[in-house]
Amino acid sequence: MSPISTVQRIQDTLAAALSPERLDVVDESERHAGHMGAVPGKTTHVRVLVTAQAFRGKSRIERHRIVNELLAAEMAEGLHALAIVAKAPGE
Repeated sequence: MSPISTVQRIQDTLAAALSPERLDVVDESERHAGHMGAVPGKTTHVRVLVTAQAFRGKSRIERHRIVNELLAAEMAEGLHALAIVAKAPGE
């Protein structure tokens, strides 16, 4: 059995906490090879697109804070960059 990937952990964490209507997690690490924070063979740069009811009535900053707090452990483990698009349903 292989260890769970960073992308899968991010998906699992966000799905469990937000019950999103849409969740896309894209590993963009290869696009950042040679840049600050990039580590060959490791997921260091991720883009998240999440649509969830939990974001309704929240500002863009509040939405980003929610996602960043949920993924704090991933950041502490070496995730260098996290691009976030967080929307409420219908946006």
